[in-house]
Amino acid sequence: MARFHLGNGARLERINWLGNTADRAMAESFGIMVNYLYDHDSIERNHEAFARVGEIVRSPQVDALL
Repeated sequence: MARFHLGNGARLERINWLGNTADRAMAESFGIMVNYLYDHDSIERNHEAFARVGEIVRSPQVDALL
């Protein structure tokens, strides 16, 4: 799912801890879900960054978690 959104120019906007607590989600991703933002003015730039060098464009809030 991430490759789809990032490849289409979305920005990783938010990480949601325990966003999905279903048994399968907990087993596969520890319940973590993310939100993507499609900003019309940066879609092409984000797409190129991901396609060319694998760069994931992130919001300042996600960067702060790193």
